[in-house]
Amino acid sequence: MIRRDLAIGLIFLACAIALPFLGPSRYVITQLFLFFLWATVVTQWNLVFGVAGIFSLAPMVLFAFGGYAAGMIGLYLEWSLWVALPIAGLGTVLFSLLIGLACLRLRGAYVALLTLAIAQVVYLLIITDTECFFMDGMTCRNFTGGTRGLAKYGDFGFRDLLGRQDWVMGSYFTGLALLALATLASIIIIRSPLGLAFQALRDNPAYAVSQGISRFKYQLLVFALSAFFTGLAGGIYAGHFSVMGANTLYLSLLLFLLSMMVVGGVGSVWGPLLGAAVLMLTDEALKEVIEYRSIGLGLLLVLFAMFWPKGIAGVLNGVNERLKRRFRSRVRS
Repeated sequence: MIRRDLAIGLIFLACAIALPFLGPSRYVITQLFLFFLWATVVTQWNLVFGVAGIFSLAPMVLFAFGGYAAGMIGLYLEWSLWVALPIAGLGTVLFSLLIGLACLRLRGAYVALLTLAIAQVVYLLIITDTECFFMDGMTCRNFTGGTRGLAKYGDFGFRDLLGRQDWVMGSYFTGLALLALATLASIIIIRSPLGLAFQALRDNPAYAVSQGISRFKYQLLVFALSAFFTGLAGGIYAGHFSVMGANTLYLSLLLFLLSMMVVGGVGSVWGPLLGAAVLMLTDEALKEVIEYRSIGLGLLLVLFAMFWPKGIAGVLNGVNERLKRRFRSRVRS
C-alpha cells in the first residue's frame, strides 16, 4: 500500500513540477498555489477528523495562528520569514496541544462546538483589537493589525530573486514542497501502526483502551502532528500575500474545506487532494454565475453525502475492486 501511494505521489509531483513550464497564466499559478495550501490543510485535518475520528473544527484557527505568528516574528523581531516559518509551525503545535487538552473530556459534537468556539474567540480578539501598539509614522498600528490585517512584515524575497514577472513561481514551488511533505507524512502515519491506533480509537474506543492504547497520548499526538504542517501553510500564505487578516477564520472558508474532505473521502489517503481539486475546479467554474455559486457547491456536497458517502476515493476504490474481481474470474475461467 505504501509503495502504491508513493508511486501515485511521485506521478502527481512530477506533473506539478512540469506544469509551470507549459506557460500557464499567473492567475492559474496562483490558484494552484492556493490549491496546494488548502490541500495541505485538508490532508492534515483528515488525520484528526477522518483517521482519528475527532470532530475538530480547529484547522483554520491553527492556519491563522501560523500565519499571524510568522508575520509577527517578521514585523516585531525583524527576522526573515524563512526563519520565522519553522518557529511558527512549532508554535502552532504548542497551541494545538492546548486545544487537544481542552477537548480530552469531550466527545463528538461537543468537540466540534468547543473548537468552533475557540476559532470564533480568536476571530473576535483580532477584529476588536483597537489599542495602539506602535506608531507607524502618523498611523497607529494594532498588535494583531485588527480589521486592517497584519502587514509590513516582509516576504520570502522571491521578487528580488526571480523578478516581478516570475516571483509567483517561487511561491508555487514552496507550496508544492509543503504539500508533498505533508502528504508523505500523512501516508506514513495512516499506513503505520500509529495510524491503526488512531483508527482503533475512532472505531472502538473502549476496546482500544483495553488493549493499552492511551486516548490521552494519541489524541494529543494527532493534534500535534497535524498542526505543524497546518501552521506552515498559514505562514506560507502570509508570506505570499504579505498581509494576514481575520478573513482566514470565516466560517464559509471552514465549511468549504470541510466539503473538500467529504467530497474526496473522509479517512482516505488521497481523498483530501481529490476533494480539494474537485471543489476548487467547481468553485472556479461557478465564479461567472456568482448568484448560483453557493447553491452549486451545496448541491455537490448533498449529492456526495447521499449517494457516495465514501467520496471520490471510495468510488475509485470500488471500481478498482470490481475490475480486480473480473480479472480474477477471467483468469480462473
